[in-house]
Amino acid sequence: MKSREQEYKEIFISEALEYFDALNRHISTLEKNPEDDQILAEIFRLLHNLKANAKAIGYLQISDLSHKLETAFELVRKRELTFSNEIATILFDGIDLLGELITNVDDPNYKILDESLIHNLDILADKTSSKNLTEVSKAQKVNARNLSLSDLIYIQIKKLDHLLNLVGELIIDRDRIISLSKDLNNEDLKSVSSHLYRITEEIQFSVMDARLVNVGSLFNKFPRIVRDIAQAEQKEIQLDIIGQDIQIDRNILQIITDSLLHLVRNAITHGIEKGADRERKNKPRQGNLSLSAQSDRDNVLIRLSDDGRGIDIPAVKKAIVARKFLSFEVVDDLRESDILSYLFEPGFSMAKEVTEFSGRGVGLDVVKNAIDSIGGRIQVHSEKDKGTTFTLHLPTSIAVKGALLFEVEDGYYAILLMHTDSVVSIDKSELHEVGNMLVANIKNETIPVIYLREFLNNDDATMNLGSKARLNGSVQNIIIVIYNNRRLGLIVDKLYRQQDIVIKPLNKPVDNIEIYGGVTLLGTGKVCLVLDVPAITRYFIVKK
Repeated sequence: MKSREQEYKEIFISEALEYFDALNRHISTLEKNPEDDQILAEIFRLLHNLKANAKAIGYLQISDLSHKLETAFELVRKRELTFSNEIATILFDGIDLLGELITNVDDPNYKILDESLIHNLDILADKTSSKNLTEVSKAQKVNARNLSLSDLIYIQIKKLDHLLNLVGELIIDRDRIISLSKDLNNEDLKSVSSHLYRITEEIQFSVMDARLVNVGSLFNKFPRIVRDIAQAEQKEIQLDIIGQDIQIDRNILQIITDSLLHLVRNAITHGIEKGADRERKNKPRQGNLSLSAQSDRDNVLIRLSDDGRGIDIPAVKKAIVARKFLSFEVVDDLRESDILSYLFEPGFSMAKEVTEFSGRGVGLDVVKNAIDSIGGRIQVHSEKDKGTTFTLHLPTSIAVKGALLFEVEDGYYAILLMHTDSVVSIDKSELHEVGNMLVANIKNETIPVIYLREFLNNDDATMNLGSKARLNGSVQNIIIVIYNNRRLGLIVDKLYRQQDIVIKPLNKPVDNIEIYGGVTLLGTGKVCLVLDVPAITRYFIVKK
């Protein structure tokens, strides 16, 4: 596997060679039309980018030469240097030398053949020099090299999306063939299906790997953003960025961009206090914001932490009651994690009281919806005057996801592992009827439990989720799912296994049933519905 440094170097060389070809093309055009300001601006932009990229990766010779060429073209752009044939020759020589340096970055023995090329550029760039163009040395040409193409190519994301969809179809067919080989008990078919399994695994890995990008490509945009917002808010803020090298599907990073920006703005605007307020609380005048990424099995965790005032829990309780989500008596008994979960409810964001008292809640439902759309989840933890942390649990891939398979009344279902907290088996006697619902004490936590057979097969009028009499058997298999800081137990008939699945959207007219997030085909050819945990949790909250 390539090191990150090797990957960065290959990307740099690929882009630099593109710049080199573009510079040659543009200077040729400029020779025919020296007054074309648009071409001059493009040449200047290419040299400026090349200089910055080379300096960032440590190729100082390329950076220095780009700077000299940039200076010369700046004089041309300002009409302080006439773009004559003689000047064009010197600049072409400089561009050729640039190409030599780019193609020889890996050669430790490479030396510039003729230093007069650089000397000539120095004469051009130094408008105060007493020397004139007659003193320009005749440089030894370096452009007698063979033409070569880059080892890297750019691929449009939509082409990779299409390729990954085809891989998904291949995986479904592969599982079907493996299942058939077992049913037919044919040794040759078993051998072929085993080879097919290995090949598809490798294809899947390769396609998914091609879509991975470093989260640093997003994180590195935030220092400037934080600086601008902090200045506007008249606050002093230090931003720490950790884990830029963690890789994630490019589409997932694209989808969470606005959400992360929203959270950062909220943290600076409402979370971190102004310097004077922090000093009154014996805190450093400068606030701290931390943006980090880490791998967690098949997921990526992105955390945004601030050391600000934290979320005002009593104020959020008042807002919950004021918005008529719950009564005061019910809110008073809620755990802190349940209270914080209401920050993500639609309608809560419009509460002026939340901004005034807690400083949080504006638009967090939009953030949650974006995370939901990719099968992720978001958690929030806050301590008064110590700060707030938002944790985004994100899958590394959109198309292929880990899921837990189970059966309810002869039907096959799946729940994404992202939303699966744990699986327990408890005796029926450990379930308790409370009002119109069942609850169980699991791991010292009282968790509401619903009987999926009842939930999936009955309408609102006949559904009775609080009746133990409707349960089958004495031992109940329960999948504990988690969403938006809330845990919910789902009683299922049979538990099967964990499996990577490819989720396909439902067709009309069943595509508007909210509790189903899609469908997949199992190796046996059976249709398996994928339950939408966020939708079920929302439904349950409304029922409650």
